[in-house]
Amino acid sequence: MSEAIVSAEGLRAITVEDLTVEQAQAELAALAGEIAHHDTLYHQQDQPEISDAAYDALVRRNGAIEARFPELVRSDSPSAHVGAAPAGGFGKVRHAVPMLSLGNAFAPEDLTEFVARVRRFLGLAEDAPLSFVAEPKVDGLSCSLRYEDGKLVLAATRGDGTEGEDVTANVRTIKDVPNELPAPFPAVLEVRGEVYMDRRDFLAMNAAQAERGEKLFANPRNAAAGSLRQLDSTITARRPLRFFGYALGEVTERIADTQWGIRERLKAWGFSLNEPARCCHSAAELQEHYDGIGAQRAELPFDIDGVVYKVDRIDLQERLGFVSRAPRWAIAHKFPAEQAQTKLLRISIQVGRTGALTPVAELEPINVGGVVVSRATLHNEDEIRRKDVREGDHVVVQRAGDVIPQIVRVVDADRPDRGPEYVFPDHCPECGSLAVREEGEVVKRCTGGLICPAQAVERLRHFVSRDAFDIEGLGIERIQLFFEEGRVRSPADIFTLEQRESERIDRLVSKTGFGKKSVQNLFQAIDRRRTVPLDRFIFALGIRQVGQATARLLARNYRSLDAWMAAMEEAAKDREGPAWQELTSIEQIGPSVAGDLADFFAEPHNIEALAALRAVLTKVEDYEPPKVAAASPVMGKTVVFTGTLTSMTRSEAKARAESLGAKVAGSVSAKTDYVVAGADAGSKATKARDLGVTVLSEEEWAALIG
Repeated sequence: MSEAIVSAEGLRAITVEDLTVEQAQAELAALAGEIAHHDTLYHQQDQPEISDAAYDALVRRNGAIEARFPELVRSDSPSAHVGAAPAGGFGKVRHAVPMLSLGNAFAPEDLTEFVARVRRFLGLAEDAPLSFVAEPKVDGLSCSLRYEDGKLVLAATRGDGTEGEDVTANVRTIKDVPNELPAPFPAVLEVRGEVYMDRRDFLAMNAAQAERGEKLFANPRNAAAGSLRQLDSTITARRPLRFFGYALGEVTERIADTQWGIRERLKAWGFSLNEPARCCHSAAELQEHYDGIGAQRAELPFDIDGVVYKVDRIDLQERLGFVSRAPRWAIAHKFPAEQAQTKLLRISIQVGRTGALTPVAELEPINVGGVVVSRATLHNEDEIRRKDVREGDHVVVQRAGDVIPQIVRVVDADRPDRGPEYVFPDHCPECGSLAVREEGEVVKRCTGGLICPAQAVERLRHFVSRDAFDIEGLGIERIQLFFEEGRVRSPADIFTLEQRESERIDRLVSKTGFGKKSVQNLFQAIDRRRTVPLDRFIFALGIRQVGQATARLLARNYRSLDAWMAAMEEAAKDREGPAWQELTSIEQIGPSVAGDLADFFAEPHNIEALAALRAVLTKVEDYEPPKVAAASPVMGKTVVFTGTLTSMTRSEAKARAESLGAKVAGSVSAKTDYVVAGADAGSKATKARDLGVTVLSEEEWAALIG
């Protein structure tokens, strides 16, 4: 069967085990774009189109393909992303220790594999003792509380994991949060946990809101998030918020040797704990606890969406370390999604900033698990064909959490008056340009990149989004308006807006939603973003396949904007030269991502746009290495591991090197600083010696890093 025929029938109808390399590569590319699209809708625009379960299914499919084809893992993989940038209106707080999200398990075999994976990483035999703490996953808002000398001095949301919102004044109103800790305590202690609202308080608050004719919240999580993010803390004080403590951030001294011990210390300091929790010693015990909590889920006073498992011993947690978005020593075991039936009224098409045409199901509004939903993504042309979804069908929709659901299946496909099959458009609904589907891809794209208003507006919208330049007050409505009026057509235009409009300020003020104060606030918000970190700058450019994780990876490797741009321009000119070799040697960046970067820098108009943008910015900040690695002897060095290691697993060695600020590469080049050669080291060690690169034994490497 040809690749084109397989693609037309839908790659996702093929089991991962049956995928060819070419099919896997095509689907990983599609999944990366699709998941990035949903990340943007959920985290940046608060307009999700897909349920937690649907999103998790995409990530799970992506992970399964990556596991079978590790050589195809992309740098913009969903495994390298977390959270969302801080919202406007609050001061920004940079976390001393990143607040990461968790990987997910959905079935008993996922749980078994998690336990086995931990053992493999640590090199533990199957009968070696290994304990886990299992505790309910509360459906709330993650928050970090910083205590200095026992006094609460700062509270921050997770944000994008690196930077969050300062919500100290609001958190001080939560009765569950101690403002002062009983001695003894460390000089600095960050307590991390969840701000939530229990169901009884939520129902009472919504009843009071209804009596006053005010907005009702969809569910307790929405109510908690909305209450914590009030700019007026007196409003927060009137809301029945609570807090569970369950983890630590920065701490100046170890307070316990186990996760269970940390829970006991938190309880002694006056924090409430998420119960019921249990210390388990096998996957079977973890599953038993999960089943037990699931059975009493409805009876718990607060909403939960799963159970979290954490390796109990802190020293083992430290050895396991982190992947880019999550700890290796913990996982969230999610509960099944909720479902309901409704009618699919019509299928509409949205055009994204890369020209991707995404079908959206417009539904007859239905209450699913306490939330009214009316839209769902249909992902792509193949998904529609695979499920045979048609306008007028009655469908099963599924959700888990407060987001728009996915369509699971059609329930009346055999009715005699059923409508015709949906015909996916072959022209862009926004600009009329031809929409094409390249061989091996599942996404159809508009070809009118330079003339398509949807793409231009989406690119600008991406540029100002929270994870990029984060310009408060410049939302989609204003971007659309400025674009249609010709005021803003490129990123540089944003930063010259005040200068160009200073003589026509009254025309701006006369626009709907614009007052003099509003215009002044917008100009001030733009000015505040004339200095931006390198990784945000790179991400904001909207280069295909360059998501947040890839942008951070590039910033970490090239350190400065000048160095990065010079290397990319050189790679674009010569795709076999030293700059290209260096780019493709970066761990997690392969020829596909490198090709998209080179293509971007091969376009003269992109170089011109970059030059114009740089001219109106104050500074693009160089990459700043993590504080923990500041004194490391391998800070900034490029390291390649080869051969069989004996004192630790290869994964553990890489994680340790990265924690010390080293750059781990997958291949050897003239810019490699060290090659660590284990037993049976082969061609990489030979190439290193030929290039004059320092080759270290495992023992020499251990001595070097201390």
